[in-house]
Amino acid sequence: MQMQRLIFGPFKAAVPQGSQMGRSAESPFLIVIDGLDECEDKDEVQDLIDGMLAFFTENPFIPLRVFITSRVEQHIQSRLNVPGVRLENLVDHCSDEDIATFLDVLFEDERRRNPVIQAYGWQHGEWPTPSEKWQLIEHIGGSFIFASAVFKFIMGVKLGNAGRPGTPMDRLPLALKMNPGLDGLYGQTLARSEHLPYFSDIISTIALLEAPLPTSGIAELLGIHTYEVVSVLVNLQAVVQVPGRDDMPVTLCHTSLRDFLTTQSRSHRFFAHPSLHVRLFLRCIECELELRRQRPGGLIHARECVSAVGYALTHSAKHHSRGRDFFKLSASNSAIHLRREILAVYQVPESMNGLANVILSRFRHTGSLVDLGEAISLLRESLRLRPPPHPDRASSLKRLANALQSRYRLTQFIADLEEAISLLREAVTLGSSPSRLLGDALLLRYHHMGSMPVLEEAISLLHEALRLRPAPHPDRSASLNNLGAALLDRYLRAGSTPDLEQAISIFREALGLRASSHPLRSVPLGNLVISLQNMYEKNRALPHLQEAILYSGELLESHYPVGHENRAEWLGRLTSLLEMRFDATGREEDFADIARLKEEAYKSST
Repeated sequence: MQMQRLIFGPFKAAVPQGSQMGRSAESPFLIVIDGLDECEDKDEVQDLIDGMLAFFTENPFIPLRVFITSRVEQHIQSRLNVPGVRLENLVDHCSDEDIATFLDVLFEDERRRNPVIQAYGWQHGEWPTPSEKWQLIEHIGGSFIFASAVFKFIMGVKLGNAGRPGTPMDRLPLALKMNPGLDGLYGQTLARSEHLPYFSDIISTIALLEAPLPTSGIAELLGIHTYEVVSVLVNLQAVVQVPGRDDMPVTLCHTSLRDFLTTQSRSHRFFAHPSLHVRLFLRCIECELELRRQRPGGLIHARECVSAVGYALTHSAKHHSRGRDFFKLSASNSAIHLRREILAVYQVPESMNGLANVILSRFRHTGSLVDLGEAISLLRESLRLRPPPHPDRASSLKRLANALQSRYRLTQFIADLEEAISLLREAVTLGSSPSRLLGDALLLRYHHMGSMPVLEEAISLLHEALRLRPAPHPDRSASLNNLGAALLDRYLRAGSTPDLEQAISIFREALGLRASSHPLRSVPLGNLVISLQNMYEKNRALPHLQEAILYSGELLESHYPVGHENRAEWLGRLTSLLEMRFDATGREEDFADIARLKEEAYKSST
């Protein structure tokens, strides 16, 4: 009614009378309506749109246009899918370049005015570097409001916290960890759909996908109907971009939503658990098998396929890698069956590697040398089919070397280890950088032979591997643990305190990257206990012993329950640590705990 009185009525009255406005307007008048999606009364929004459309249908020559700048949520889109309305999907328009320009102007202005930045630039060159600037842009995720907040934080505007580092250069790395403060919005919005079928699967899949998919692709990966995906997403358009066409991908309004969903301490019941990668992997290879059966033996490019199948061909290996710590025996068996079916109709190195990978997943459960031997045979054949100068030969060399190392750990057959080292050295000559794998292999050789030059080479390679895996690289924790173990070995051999101090620091960082629920947290945890025990034995500083006792208790309580093969070893170690503390402090509670642990160890051994 207000639009009719204030806008439409005056225009209708003015134009037919031949007013100056009607005759002289070279271009239409424009009304901009912003934030329409934020209006709570959806019926009123629809009435407003219907009224505008009716006015322009009846008065097509009125020199007036309406520009709606809003997320086109379902209740809005349903009214705008008519002739005469042009919808522009901003998903296709990346704002990164605009934000780059915005930051360039701000930083340039600050460089002119800030003597600290000027002094830094004279000594170190351009700041921020192009690499640092693009890291900021990626973290900002397309939000100008967040870009402004990040810049103010870096420049120290109204920090209100004396504990923050004192220069913009110090604060820039911290800005890359800033939370844009949208968690409340995310929780409230997601709650709108959590009662619907498949809500958790759908939203977790969107968070864990390696590349965005349209609603039909998401549905196919999950084995559900497209309308069930749409039903969940229409209520979430404040935080998820849901395109009006099914050939366009579903995307996140801000990249921080993915961080929210994949951080359990923030998302709580909405947490996208990484175990879903296992299910996505199985669905990917099911899609691939169906395609291979339809087109046996032929070369297929992902771009030729429907969205889910193309995604499966491109990204299944990533889901296997990201879910590797969550495979149960039943999932491994299913994956092996599917991969055997694929190899039967498509006998190429990629299929052999795929089957070998899932057999190795089962080997991690069973420890079966038969499984490991079959995987090695498949990887040998794949390598044979990739002679020099095949572009994928280096990756085949590394896969086979890794499997041979696994067999060496079980059998101590030195020929497997020597072959693995030889393969990895060949990979280096091909331009690959298998620093961690070669470092691990040399560390195993050191344990077998005790040669210090071998250990020194291993440490050098493991340092390089860690440099190539800066935070937040998903494998940084593994690289930290391997380097820490090598430094601990050198300390035990040479007695250099700096090696032990560095090992403790490295194990602490590795532990910090593995949450309490992580299935491999026990690895850095155990290494840290051993290092702390060695440090206590060296300097008799009680805090090191206290910490070692605390972490040993966590290992027994959370990782090595009754019946676990490692429990007896750690019962013995915790007993020794408590005896050390009793000797140092005379703490009576330790005496009782020592007796209890020894009794359990005795009962488990009889």
